[in-house]
Amino acid sequence: MAATDFKDYYAMLGISKIATSEEIKQAFRKLARKYHPDVNPNNKQAEAKFKEVNEAYEVLSDPDKRKKYDQFGQYWKQAGTGFPSGGSGVDMGGVDFGQYGSFNDFLTELFGGTGPRSGRQSYSYRTSTARAGSGFNDFGLQDGSAGSTQDTEAVITLTFAEAFSGVQKRFSLGNETIDVRIPGGAKTGTRLRVKGKGQINPMNQQRGDLYLKVGLQPHTFFQIEGDNLVCEVLITPDEATLGAAIDVPTPDGNVNVKLPAGVRSGQSLRLRGKGWPLAKSGRGDQLVKVVIAPPKDLTPQERECYEKIRAIRTYNPRSHLAQVKL
Repeated sequence: MAATDFKDYYAMLGISKIATSEEIKQAFRKLARKYHPDVNPNNKQAEAKFKEVNEAYEVLSDPDKRKKYDQFGQYWKQAGTGFPSGGSGVDMGGVDFGQYGSFNDFLTELFGGTGPRSGRQSYSYRTSTARAGSGFNDFGLQDGSAGSTQDTEAVITLTFAEAFSGVQKRFSLGNETIDVRIPGGAKTGTRLRVKGKGQINPMNQQRGDLYLKVGLQPHTFFQIEGDNLVCEVLITPDEATLGAAIDVPTPDGNVNVKLPAGVRSGQSLRLRGKGWPLAKSGRGDQLVKVVIAPPKDLTPQERECYEKIRAIRTYNPRSHLAQVKL
């Protein structure tokens, strides 16, 4: 299977490799609603996305399937039945893959321990053979020609703060320690190249490149959608009705945001230039979704006030429902 055929289920759902089962479920529900055929009639692209999201969720929501996927990557379906051959395009000569904890263990043994070992930065990796003009072939060990190099891909997990501002990470690759500067603005799926730090091709002793693929740890308040930061802020019924000025966290600290009178639950307010760093310069926007949160515990005086409002209220947000028919 070529690298272009490899399906990164984590990237499909927009989550990191350390996502919890609940985070996987939330990401799936969000994308399933977005790409559902009922919401996107006659949209072939949305239909394809919907199928991809379902496929990714089917694997990552199953602990056993997810474990195999994390260990064996594109060959997870063959795990436990021996390493793939024949139809996969990779002939390993009948190797019993079940004896290895993962394909990376197999690579380490094959290349005499040249793969990344545990060090100051923990990450997973895979090796591919790249030939000029051919692109990447994941685990393409059948291609050992003199014109090929061994590229290594590592998945590195960052916090939101590290990804936003940029960070320097230290890696241990065998007996070698390298420092890598990750620029600000990295997002899940961002791929960075570190030239000449990949595996050594045993056929020609040429060294490939190291590719770092970024994953972000979930944040308790912020989410990323494109170049924008998205957050949710609770407001009270009186703030929604009368308007108010509230403090909202941003990457630069709290800012005072004016709520217009009559703001509706679910409405988003845009803070321009307060979002995620852009690739070239500047920043995206921050979208503040307001949600009206009625109080659960009322004092006698508060309850009396609400009851008075109910008694004199003239506005009926459901008046139009009287006209609804099948």
